[in-house]
Amino acid sequence: MIQIDNITYFYKQNEPIFSDFSLSIEDNQTWSILGPSGCGKTTLLYLISGLFQPQNGEIRIYGKVINRPDPSVGLIIQEYGLLPWATVRINAQLGVQIREFYGPDGKHAPRDTVDHKSVDGWLERLGLLELADQYPSQISGGQRQRTAIARTL
Repeated sequence: MIQIDNITYFYKQNEPIFSDFSLSIEDNQTWSILGPSGCGKTTLLYLISGLFQPQNGEIRIYGKVINRPDPSVGLIIQEYGLLPWATVRINAQLGVQIREFYGPDGKHAPRDTVDHKSVDGWLERLGLLELADQYPSQISGGQRQRTAIARTL
């Protein structure tokens, strides 16, 4: 469950992107965020993910206040964020490497790391295993999107 309560968010003290905005998304609901360029769709996702902080109000996920990036929240950005010099497999492994570095709570590196470097299971589920050694420039846009999803998962 995502609960957004009366958030206000400004860029550089200009007109607010959000002013006393509230939204409640229950479990098993699917929502789409639609609007013209520059209306705040991506900003809202950054706020929910903890990358941005509202000047007022509060965002909670399952009751937990989001006041910084949380490792339990995944965000797949519009441009995929893939490293062009890295293969599909290496791009997908980056998510595991980041999570291992910061640890399960997002603050502390774990003392004992488990070898989760193999992402082949996710690549297989997403239909990418046969493309694991290809580079982003060699695969389609949909395959790039699925690579970003594999990295997030």
